[in-house]
Amino acid sequence: MVKRVVIVGAGPSGVLLAHYLLCRDDQYHVELYERLSDPQTVPFSKSRTYPLVVNQRGIKALSKVEGILAAVEAVSLECTGSLNHQKNGKTQLIPRQKPILILDRLRLVVTLLKILTKQYNSDRFNIHFNHECQQINFEAKTVTFENTAVNSIGEVTVAYDLLIGADGVQSRVREQFLSTNQFELEKKYVHSAYKSIFLPAENATSLKAGYIHTWRGNDGISAILAHDVDGLMSGTVNFPRENNPIVNFSTKEEVWQFFRDRFPEIAELLSESEIEAFLNRPISTISTIRCNRYHHGDSVLLIGDAAHATSPSLGQGCNAAFEDVAFLNKLLDEYSDNIADAIKQFSLRRKPDAHALVELSDYAFPLSNKLMSIEFLIRLRATQIMHQVFPQFFPPSLLQLVSETTVPYSEIVNSYKGWISRVKQANEKFLEKQR
Repeated sequence: MVKRVVIVGAGPSGVLLAHYLLCRDDQYHVELYERLSDPQTVPFSKSRTYPLVVNQRGIKALSKVEGILAAVEAVSLECTGSLNHQKNGKTQLIPRQKPILILDRLRLVVTLLKILTKQYNSDRFNIHFNHECQQINFEAKTVTFENTAVNSIGEVTVAYDLLIGADGVQSRVREQFLSTNQFELEKKYVHSAYKSIFLPAENATSLKAGYIHTWRGNDGISAILAHDVDGLMSGTVNFPRENNPIVNFSTKEEVWQFFRDRFPEIAELLSESEIEAFLNRPISTISTIRCNRYHHGDSVLLIGDAAHATSPSLGQGCNAAFEDVAFLNKLLDEYSDNIADAIKQFSLRRKPDAHALVELSDYAFPLSNKLMSIEFLIRLRATQIMHQVFPQFFPPSLLQLVSETTVPYSEIVNSYKGWISRVKQANEKFLEKQR
């Protein structure tokens, strides 16, 4: 019997899940709905979004479908470490034993979509852009979408055997969970906010490619930049959500002066057009999401940010979402494609790691630059060296475990609970002083 799967959200995890389900066999028919327009129709230079890091967790998930990893690698830049830029003009290297991939989120989605639409026809797969989720009836197992395209036919209602909410931190599918019994949701704003920043390739040559470049101040203001495969650099300027100078900027000169004072290496590379664009970009806030379950009944499941949105500080959001996809696929194998059993087990088994990831993203890094530069980086480098020389006696560092292994997040939290507790206390004191 053919199972009709409706996936809400054509981001990285939603598109990768479509690949996984269609690879299983012809018993799955997938309908993918996305509220935005087709990203393949917009020139990349006009629609690039923000850089994503794909580490060993994401790489493992991508490698399970033939041809995907190679295609993603072809549009990615390999990164072998981070360079922390200090006030004295020197840099501090944090090397990686296993490289990660860096690419723009939009480029990742387009790559996955191209393979998907090339391999499968309408007999098994359809994708619908400009379709915004409006209403879900869990009892009837139907979803109503509004077609927002010009000259559209209006609303359309579709039936499902399995509904997947892969629609991000503002998930409409998760919103419907709030009307069900004993569903608990914790949503918190992260202490920091950000603005995106972009540097053209011709300006970015002085910053070494193949590394993530970071700058940190003593007041919670920082910047992170990385090259793309085409030489462009993109990243974010991060600052406290409250009581920050960014919100009061009204002129280009104020922006210029901010970068000259805080990040002189970046200031030298900024064009006047980017200064103006930075001034006019909205401030973006970040939320974390914790749920007590990710499934409803026998036919609805949340994955990715819809289930467990996290701070981008560790670069794990996309990787954790890809892990969700691979984990669900494993459960479908284990339970012989019994959807009801598989999604129930997804909630039971995935929740400890999803909650642990939020804990890690909040408290792996100290906000205090003093604690970061004096203790964290020294501890990190010493741990990396000792593990490399005596791996049987010294475990990998926290960052290695997170990005260079597939060790469950809950095990990492348990192994480093002393450090996490210390950072949590230090961060609370730091934030109190900022108020």
